[in-house]
Amino acid sequence: MATQKHMGKGKLVKRLTAQVGSSLAHALLKKRGDMDAKGKLTAKGRKRNAMTASERAKDRATKSSGKPTKDYKYNPKTNRATLKGKK
Repeated sequence: MATQKHMGKGKLVKRLTAQVGSSLAHALLKKRGDMDAKGKLTAKGRKRNAMTASERAKDRATKSSGKPTKDYKYNPKTNRATLKGKK
């Protein structure tokens, strides 16, 4: 998978670009508020960019469930975090 090389910190834009293409990645980041109209990361975007892919996935799962991040495990093949002990 092309995005597996963009797993670390500071790879938010590169990973999303590898997944969906450059123009769509920038449009998504702007819509989410992670990037401004000029293409620079906002404070929110810099915070997400400072996370690894694993940390972002766990953060997404935590926001939707309310459970703590320590309750989740990360699957790099699917870029998803699931509750520990569940399949």
